[in-house]
Amino acid sequence: MARRLTSRIFLISALWMCLLATPGEARHAAQKHQTPTPPLGGVNIPAILPGTKPASVDQEIQLANSLHAKAVRVEIPWSVLEPLGPGQIEPNTLALTDRLVADAAADGIRVIMLVDNTPCWASSAPASVLHECVPGHGSEANAWPPAKPADYAAFVAFLAQRYGTQLAAIEVWNEPDQANEAYFAGPNKAQLYAALLRAAYPAIKQANPRVLVLGGSFVGVNGLFLKALYAAGIKGYYDGLAVHFYTLTLAALRYTHEIQLANGDTKPLWLNEFGWPSCWPQSTEQEQACVTEKTQAENMSNIFRALARTPYVAAEIVYKLQSSTLEEFGALSATGAEKPAFAALSGVLSSPFGNVTPVTLKLERNGSSIVASGSGPVGDYMQLQAFRGKVLRYQSFFTLDSFDRYSIVLPAVLGTHHLRVRVYQYWSGPGKSVQKSV
Repeated sequence: MARRLTSRIFLISALWMCLLATPGEARHAAQKHQTPTPPLGGVNIPAILPGTKPASVDQEIQLANSLHAKAVRVEIPWSVLEPLGPGQIEPNTLALTDRLVADAAADGIRVIMLVDNTPCWASSAPASVLHECVPGHGSEANAWPPAKPADYAAFVAFLAQRYGTQLAAIEVWNEPDQANEAYFAGPNKAQLYAALLRAAYPAIKQANPRVLVLGGSFVGVNGLFLKALYAAGIKGYYDGLAVHFYTLTLAALRYTHEIQLANGDTKPLWLNEFGWPSCWPQSTEQEQACVTEKTQAENMSNIFRALARTPYVAAEIVYKLQSSTLEEFGALSATGAEKPAFAALSGVLSSPFGNVTPVTLKLERNGSSIVASGSGPVGDYMQLQAFRGKVLRYQSFFTLDSFDRYSIVLPAVLGTHHLRVRVYQYWSGPGKSVQKSV
């Protein structure tokens, strides 16, 4: 997860210019109005782990169904389901996984299986780390990729064969580019991940050609990891690219799509993690800025509305169904109480088309300057332009704060009279701007 930035004016770096003024911007604005089919919508639910109760599995699918979710994403840790050796599937965990898939299918919900977490017997961890690995128990060794990608490929092929098109997709690993190495430890990450994907894809397709394979699963928005994956040969070995974008979600999707097109890649993006922790008045949680429960609900609605007509996004899976004592991203609280986000999410999952929250603008004189303030929808950079007559005299790019608000002091040289100011979100475009004069 990347840190969310507060409202301020920035100098435009090379990366910002890519995010703000991509060559295909006009094309994407048109694309958003070409398809009546919204992305597959759903929620992340807890992983299948030792000690998971069948009743919990039943309840999670029931809640997802009450939200009108069309998909759930769940972690299936390889180390838990095949802890002792190749083909030695743990029967109790398998029964729980069977139950989850069957429950989901009965409610018309498809499952995205995130498969990661190397068992001790397959891990490439150094001997000093591997020495501490105990089958069925979490350790640092589980974060290291398998020594033999074919072992992982055989396991995901087993899942594809067993569950078939009850699955929406199999996502190959989780966040291999995460700097904390909690999920994919060790050197040469792009090369080793590409080897894993190149092994998994044909194995899954041989088991069941109709099961979709998701590659990538990255968090980085600057494009460097994706470019490294292309250089390592991932093209042709996935049906979609999974991305986990918590900060400036819409801008990150747009820029990633531009990198795809520049590399001849037209596979859709699966936004398999995004969300906001309702932990205000704390400042941050899991490197994300805390928001209020009201803002969390509004943000969820606005992202779903903004993406409803975006053809290059195939899925949007919010993180997550229920909060825990450690993080408050859930639509439900840790005790199971419904937050405002629950009703908001239910509304957009059942009826995804609609308008996002409009941009607002207020102009006030403050001494020798004008202060422009207001609010807007979450997810992308904002642009302010100040005109005298028809001449553009000043512009700035900025992001909203944790309450989706902004306040910008215009340069004093502009004066305090005869100015026209307009503000808009980059994703929505100038056609959705708000204008005021002073």
